[in-house]
Amino acid sequence: MKFSVVIPVYNVEEYLEKCVDSILAQTCQDYELILVDDGSTDGSGRLCDAIREKSGCRVIHQPNGGLGAARNTGIEAARGEYMVFVDSDDYVSPELLSGIEQAMKEHPADIYTFGFTTTDGQKNLGVFLDELPERTPIRLETCPELLLALPNAWCRATRRELFLSSGIRFPSRVWYEDIRTTMKLFAVAESVVYLPEPWYYYLQREGSITRNSNLHRNREIIDAFEDLLGWYRRQGLFEKYHTQLERLCLDHLYLAASVRVLRIDPKSDLLRELRAYMEKTFPDYGKNPLIAQLPPAKKLAYRLLRMKAYGLLRLLFRLKDGK
Repeated sequence: MKFSVVIPVYNVEEYLEKCVDSILAQTCQDYELILVDDGSTDGSGRLCDAIREKSGCRVIHQPNGGLGAARNTGIEAARGEYMVFVDSDDYVSPELLSGIEQAMKEHPADIYTFGFTTTDGQKNLGVFLDELPERTPIRLETCPELLLALPNAWCRATRRELFLSSGIRFPSRVWYEDIRTTMKLFAVAESVVYLPEPWYYYLQREGSITRNSNLHRNREIIDAFEDLLGWYRRQGLFEKYHTQLERLCLDHLYLAASVRVLRIDPKSDLLRELRAYMEKTFPDYGKNPLIAQLPPAKKLAYRLLRMKAYGLLRLLFRLKDGK
């Protein structure tokens, strides 16, 4: 079997059938579908069982352990050669698996990565693609910009054996589990192939990390980078990829997390904590040559953060959002 498609399920009764239908509509049939009910308290668990009766998919019920734990359960139970993770409120193009399968015939690889489209459920909002060499095997050693790729676990297919041989798994009960996992997998992969198609549809809704108003949990980005950078140090890879790891931290911790916090509370102490972590971990980050590659909007946000102009930056985002 080529693919194991794993859908972690937790209180998503409203969205699950659309997600599952997008898998059942795949033009490639060489796959199994595994629904991991992670202790849902709504009707999602019963819905999983109803879907199993109709589709023949596999269903695993487990006590709540978080998204990472549900994915890990899928890895252990899988029978396919490649793992494909789909979040239960999202959906995918019917060509997803066939497109990856075709790429496998041309270029065998440990990881196939692709783009995604954001949607509000009614209309598409934007397309996100990586700036990587297309349709050719690459590896971190010769293409360190892999560390600047989208970290999301759901926009790639990963050889199951890579998880098993490396011991890398998703952490449980945390935010930012993808950064902690994907960037380690890139380091141990013999080859990665980038496919420039946005086959995945990411639903933007309240409750996701990028839109969640729980200010305190944004601090977990620090824990995520402590985990990731510690792993790179233990592997003897930190200095080798220092420039890329520094830019990765700047993108996700200093820029993205700071912006999420200041949009909620521009006077939050967490802004100071994020800045302090960046300065302590990467004292010379302002000299990173990859800052020049930031798109204009991110460059402006970076400059305003450096100036501690939090109120002005928040105002710009409010204007952008039309509020």
